[in-house]
Amino acid sequence: MQFTPRLQHLLQALRALPGVGNKTAQRMAFHLLERDREGGRALAEALAAALRDVGRCPRCRMFAEGGLCPICASASRDPATLCVVESPADVMAIEESASFRGLYFILHGRLSPLDGIGPDELGVGQFARALEQPGLREVILATSATVEGEATAAYLASLAREQGRRATRIAHGVPIGGELEYVDSGTLSRAITGRTSVGQEGPGQGGPV
Repeated sequence: MQFTPRLQHLLQALRALPGVGNKTAQRMAFHLLERDREGGRALAEALAAALRDVGRCPRCRMFAEGGLCPICASASRDPATLCVVESPADVMAIEESASFRGLYFILHGRLSPLDGIGPDELGVGQFARALEQPGLREVILATSATVEGEATAAYLASLAREQGRRATRIAHGVPIGGELEYVDSGTLSRAITGRTSVGQEGPGQGGPV
């Protein structure tokens, strides 16, 4: 069936969302147009405002508005530990596990030369500056247990060791090939507390951080 130009444009825009195919995009569009036009207007306004006002925290690269994100701005966080993750969703997963009270650095991806994702795309220059912060003692590498995630962790660990910072890797329960944001909070809590040193023999310092 041939849809009107504006409806086709709406369907194409909805298909840009992850996991949304043709049928799902149609259901979303038809629902908004048939039953919830007010909700559709609210969604459009919220999306436009977020695209206009939400940027990245200058310290950790988390989504923020006009300055530091709430975590970096909090005086209750421990600056001695820095947890490196691939995405903001990973931060949310770790926060829900209540196993970490330090700061974060978000890569927004992982090393993947075939996809054109290198150190610059991951903000490695900014990460190197974070390593220079006084009082930082440990960098926890919480990238996913994929080939690319492991390569990213190894690369960042080498940078951390060059700055004299201890680098540890989360372990215990995170499945090989698994995405961090889909791991349950109990498993993730054990992974954080049972982290291991990177590039060194022997276990890391477990326990809450």
